[in-house]
Amino acid sequence: MSTTDDRDDRHATLMRSVQAGDRAAYAELLRDVAPLLRRMVRRRQPFPMRAQDVEDLVQDILLSLHAARGTYDPPRPFLPWLAAIVRNRMADAARRAVRRRDELAVAQLPETFSPDGANTAEDVYGDPEALRHAIAALPGGQRQAVELLKLRELSLREASAVSGMTVGALKVAVHRGVRTLRMKLTREA
Repeated sequence: MSTTDDRDDRHATLMRSVQAGDRAAYAELLRDVAPLLRRMVRRRQPFPMRAQDVEDLVQDILLSLHAARGTYDPPRPFLPWLAAIVRNRMADAARRAVRRRDELAVAQLPETFSPDGANTAEDVYGDPEALRHAIAALPGGQRQAVELLKLRELSLREASAVSGMTVGALKVAVHRGVRTLRMKLTREA
C-alpha cells in the first residue's frame, strides 16, 4: 500500500468521524489537509499568485470543505473528493483574477451626476393644471394610488393602510396610472 493510499485512508477515517460529530477529528483533519492544499494550489496555479493569495485560496477551500462535508460519501476515496473542491475553488479564483485584470484603473472617475442646469424646459412637464385634470380623470383606484404614493409620497405600507388596498394592488394601480398620465400628457403637449 502506497503512502498516498495510507493518507487517503487516514483522511477518509477522519472525515467519517467528522460526519459523526467528532470535533477533535475535524481539527486533526484540517491540520492534515491544510499543508496538502497549499501544495496543490501552488502546483496547479494557472496564474501568478502572491503568498497571501495562496493562503486566501486555501482558506476558501477549507470553508468549502466545511460547507460540503455532508456530501462526502464515506465508502469512496477522500482525496479525489477534496481535489474536486480544490479544482472548483481554483476556477473561481481564476475568474476573479481575470475580472481584476480586466478592470481599468483610471486617474479620475467620470461624473455620475449631471451639472447644474442640465435639465431643460423640454424635460419637465410645465402645465400643473393639465396634470391636475389628467389625475382627476384617472379611474378611482389609479387616482388614489397616484395621489397617495406620488403626490403625498407615502410608503406602500402607509398607502395600503390609508386606502385599504393591498401593496400589490397599489403597485399595479400606480404603475397603470402613471403610464396613463404619461400617454395623456405627451399627446396633449
